[in-house]
Amino acid sequence: MKIVLVDDEPEILTLVRDYLTREGYSVVTAANGLEGMEIIEGEKPDLVLLDWMLPGLNGLEMCKRLRETSTIPIIMLTAKSEEIDRVLGLEFGADDYIVKPFSLRELAARVKTVLRRSGGGAQETASSVIARGEISLDISSHKVLKRGQEIFLTPTEFNILHLLALRPGTVYSRLQLLRQAMGEEYLYYERSIDTHVSNLRKKIEDNPSEPKYIETVFGVGYRFGEGL
Repeated sequence: MKIVLVDDEPEILTLVRDYLTREGYSVVTAANGLEGMEIIEGEKPDLVLLDWMLPGLNGLEMCKRLRETSTIPIIMLTAKSEEIDRVLGLEFGADDYIVKPFSLRELAARVKTVLRRSGGGAQETASSVIARGEISLDISSHKVLKRGQEIFLTPTEFNILHLLALRPGTVYSRLQLLRQAMGEEYLYYERSIDTHVSNLRKKIEDNPSEPKYIETVFGVGYRFGEGL
């Protein structure tokens, strides 16, 4: 699988490229945001590793632009360690967030997890298409349509929507959503599920402040609206 790594630190470019290459990935690197966008558009990679602070075009702006037309998995690499920074990265469409300095082994594990998540939903279902109200999910192609128009979701957003839409009316806690949509290793990011749900509502709801598809059950978690 092909990975594009965008970082302005030569040491990180070399170390990460060499390590992930030994892990069996094809890695293409870029040293700034504008170069990174060109490479991503040309290479059509399976995953992007993206530094936050980049010359020319920063990582958040790159993430925002990619999310306008693509569902490609994105992992942010950054020295910013505050919770607000992690939430901001997720709000701009990142699927995961790794704080520098990081271990190469941890990075490889996160890459494997995000790639696995992008290739399949939270659960198998006998039907390859789930239709709920004006929304339909094609499980095999990871496509979501609303009124016939495609909606671009991140792998995490798709998995959350898939899980909820399978059983309308069933309430899932944040931990349950994290465990099934993202994996056990993300359970300490419990509150990040709120950011993913907020992003998802903005994309699928006519009025995100009064959602009919993804409802909040206060003090518990979330459910897909019954009767849809």
